[in-house]
Amino acid sequence: MSFQIIDGNALAKKIRLEIASRTAALVKKGIKPGLAVLLVGEDPASQVYVRNKVKACEEAGMHSLLERLPADLTEDALLKRIHELNLDPCIHGILVQLPLPKHLNSHIVIESIAPEKDVDGFHVANAGALMIGAPIFRPCTPYGCMKMLESIDYPIRGARAVIVGASNIVGKPMAMLLLQAGATVTICNSKTKDLSAHTKEADILVVATGRPKMITADMVKPGAVVIDVGINRMDDGKLCGDVDFESVKSVASAMTPVPGGVGPMTITMLLLNTLEAAERL
Repeated sequence: MSFQIIDGNALAKKIRLEIASRTAALVKKGIKPGLAVLLVGEDPASQVYVRNKVKACEEAGMHSLLERLPADLTEDALLKRIHELNLDPCIHGILVQLPLPKHLNSHIVIESIAPEKDVDGFHVANAGALMIGAPIFRPCTPYGCMKMLESIDYPIRGARAVIVGASNIVGKPMAMLLLQAGATVTICNSKTKDLSAHTKEADILVVATGRPKMITADMVKPGAVVIDVGINRMDDGKLCGDVDFESVKSVASAMTPVPGGVGPMTITMLLLNTLEAAERL
């Protein structure tokens, strides 16, 4: 059985060229897509993510606004700034980088973003729209995963899909997107009994747990497509996913690497959502 690496870097590059072309066409009409990114505090990982998002935005020809805010910023002050951005006609997408400092309520902050500018797709209005099959914005990571399945022409309709991880950011919206594409979906979590009994049934296995290399070859159905959403830094400084790549590649038919898999696609889908927000005007 042949094995295929689903190259997120290559796919992201291809999609970003399309985004840049559509952005240029919009700019000619006098509309420059604008993304505002709010970073509260100095979390090192968040700083890296934000820097990559702003760089990608600028490379696509979009307007980017990065605001670094102090860790002791009050919730009222943050909500006031979001309200101002909601009213700013030059800003089409607003992203508040998570996690936030503990004194800030993430739910309240996200709900303060206007749904039509919620390019992360986390607002209750957008989550509800996704639930009924009429998404305004698809959450970026699951959206990227679907694009990766699409890139290898995988026949999702009728496939058995298993998701390990039930977060609002990845697991739940991933399930909704796969359901809408015609898959039969199972969501597993930390309390699932006999996890491998479920994962070994999966034609499509999506893993987003934050636990390094937890999925091994004996837990994967021969020929399965494996999407590894996790990214973990090991003691030696190297990055790895939630799937043991070296063992699973001997069983799977296709798999995303870490790094270079889902990560670049997440940022790409953020750009696409921002572009689509601007195009709706």
